[in-house]
Amino acid sequence: QRQLVESGGGLVQAGDSLKLSCVVSGRPFSSHFLAWFRQAPGKERTFVAGIRWGYGTTYYADSVKGRFTISRDRSESTVYLEMSSLKPEDTGLYYCALGNSYDTNAVSFRNWGQGTQVTVSS
Repeated sequence: QRQLVESGGGLVQAGDSLKLSCVVSGRPFSSHFLAWFRQAPGKERTFVAGIRWGYGTTYYADSVKGRFTISRDRSESTVYLEMSSLKPEDTGLYYCALGNSYDTNAVSFRNWGQGTQVTVSS
């Protein structure tokens, strides 16, 4: 069981930028898939962005394409989510998750961080 620790959340204004980090205990395998999900109050946890640990191939939800960038530092076992042009609808608890392969369904992931809150005011 891997441990994932997120950081970097906060309260920002619309249009601002924020960078989230997620440190993974141990070294992820090349086959692993690291993803960011978010959950607003009363809503389901939804896929935001993901990256194949080995090849670095990235995937994004349509709602964040062009605004968010996911990346990883293999030497630090860390995955990042750089968010720009933030909107109030980006508000939520952001979770980092590790899966065995590409997926956008939260139920497929068994390794989760504790989450970091992002609040975007209008």
